[in-house]
Amino acid sequence: MVKKERPRIVNKTVLTKMLPQSYQTCFQHQLKATQYVTLQILVGLLQFYKQVSIELLATLMPEPILFESRRRSLQRFLVVPQLNIKSLWFPVVKHFLRSHFKKTCPLTLAIDRTQWRNRNLFVVSLIWDQRAIPIYWLILSKQGASNLREQQALLKPVFQLLKNYKIILLGDREFGSVGLANWLKHKGVYFCLRQKQGQYIQQSGSEFKRLESLGLSPGISCYLEDVKVTKQKGFNHFNIAAKWKRGYRQAAPKEGWYILTNLESEKAAVKAYKSRGGIEAMFKDCKTGGYNLEGTHASEERLINLVLLIAIAYICAVIQGREIKQKKVQKYVGRVKEYRRRYRRHSTFWVGLYGELWLSSLELCPDLVAQLMRLKPNKREHFQRGQRAAKLIQSTL
Repeated sequence: MVKKERPRIVNKTVLTKMLPQSYQTCFQHQLKATQYVTLQILVGLLQFYKQVSIELLATLMPEPILFESRRRSLQRFLVVPQLNIKSLWFPVVKHFLRSHFKKTCPLTLAIDRTQWRNRNLFVVSLIWDQRAIPIYWLILSKQGASNLREQQALLKPVFQLLKNYKIILLGDREFGSVGLANWLKHKGVYFCLRQKQGQYIQQSGSEFKRLESLGLSPGISCYLEDVKVTKQKGFNHFNIAAKWKRGYRQAAPKEGWYILTNLESEKAAVKAYKSRGGIEAMFKDCKTGGYNLEGTHASEERLINLVLLIAIAYICAVIQGREIKQKKVQKYVGRVKEYRRRYRRHSTFWVGLYGELWLSSLELCPDLVAQLMRLKPNKREHFQRGQRAAKLIQSTL
């Protein structure tokens, strides 16, 4: 009698990465069992392969059915009504805020667009740890800049979600309209909106003049209170914070910042606006520098839900990277900041991703790893430290 071979037990891999327990609870309440498992697998695929093309995700989907069936299954999943930003993602954002922010601490939001081919993605994000966590997003049905109506449509659900927090909204020159500033002031929201040099201002008892006439130069800053911005009638008075950063090591900004704000000082306005770069970094992480969002040709509805999957994967990676740094083992998964180098090589986001990939590689061929360690007895102490670091990283999953 021939003895049947027992099926091999496959170790846990990155595809079965556990979401934080609180997030699992949110998703399980909103999704059916099959939808929840599919979401877990897709988030794992995004973390491991960093691709959001439906064709590629269908190729990688670990489901033993025909490729065409996997592709259609993914397409159906990405249009289910349960994949809703407000009902599925907002509870996660609320828990994230409770875990990492005090209600007395102001929240810094950034508003911006990113565009590729005929897609125009409009996002408002929460600035955190030099990165931005997407909170809400829309697909604009046009090319180019947004208008006030579209900006209000993006911001209203977010202001309702964050009604118990003090908010500072950041925007570049596209969002420097006095109409938006007036609306934000009426909503009780603080703002820092960058202005074009040609914008007209009027101080008390003087004529209208352009911002460029203030004589700003490298190393100079100023703060103008209660000035009228633009010649249009019907708008309140605002403050202008102006700053031209001094050059350093042959790297100097080409122009200064003129910031329309209702914050109380130039220092507060400039400090807040400096953090706006987090949303630029987030867009890079979502596009070519990370999840390759521009590689997808999905329809508008599916694209919105693909961004939802990216947001889930992104927040998990950033949180995990932060925890790895807190455990002081980031040097095992990426390059730390180097001497005389101004910027970090690897952000918190990439530390989180690389940590998970490194653990995956250790689990991929454990027998060969053990053999390699035996062949290098002089490195035993270093291997033991590395194994301890791997356990600490594993604890962050």
